[in-house]
Amino acid sequence: MTTQIQAPPRAVRIASALTFVQGLGGIALAVALVVRVIGGSTPAGPILGAAGVLVVWFGGVLFATVMLFRGHHGARTPVIVTQLLLLGCAWYAYGPSEQQLLGSLGGIYCVVVLVFLFTNDGRKWAMGLDDVSEGDKAD
Repeated sequence: MTTQIQAPPRAVRIASALTFVQGLGGIALAVALVVRVIGGSTPAGPILGAAGVLVVWFGGVLFATVMLFRGHHGARTPVIVTQLLLLGCAWYAYGPSEQQLLGSLGGIYCVVVLVFLFTNDGRKWAMGLDDVSEGDKAD
């Protein structure tokens, strides 16, 4: 039993690549936290716990982005959820943390990824419709 996996449209692949960059950033943050603990500047328990959560979450994000890039429909939802969670983080950076530039850039990045995921071709592909334009099928 073989199932044909329809290649995702260009917009979905761009969203997948942008989210992959976010995943790499999350893993880099986890590594930075571990290095900070090894340096002895902070207590190990809570920081290592946070680093572990980041590795699990962003490791899953990296896996989902690879699967989305390959054309697996189910990987779209974890990418969307990640964008919504990171949009909340961007709001927190903008408002309560008073980091307006960082919050704005993070929020814009998340919105751009969501826009790519919800284009007409992206939605049709996600629903399994065959109406995806010819130019995007060739990608």
